[in-house]
Amino acid sequence: MSDYRFERETRTAMSEAYTIEVDGDPMGRVDLHFAASTVVHATLCVPAEYDDEDIEDLIAEIDERLVLSHDPQRADFMVTVWRGSAAGVYSEDEDDELAGGAQPPANGA
Repeated sequence: MSDYRFERETRTAMSEAYTIEVDGDPMGRVDLHFAASTVVHATLCVPAEYDDEDIEDLIAEIDERLVLSHDPQRADFMVTVWRGSAAGVYSEDEDDELAGGAQPPANGA
């Protein structure tokens, strides 16, 4: 299992978003949504080369380190997984370096 680091990007009253890093390099992202019920929903984006075992290990780590620390009474943790490559970060900010607002992925993927 990899040594994951979770860098929080945003936080609201009912959600959090994290960049997932391995050895200091971004490799994925997880968005957590804490519903009024006892179910926590997540969207997890991982590299194309991650297999089912890698994904299950990462989900367990997210559950232990992020979800249970926020909501130890949660009844279920439902995760939608996207496997692929980063296309960039898009913004309407005029200070973005690329025309159209796209930022290249941090790891050059």
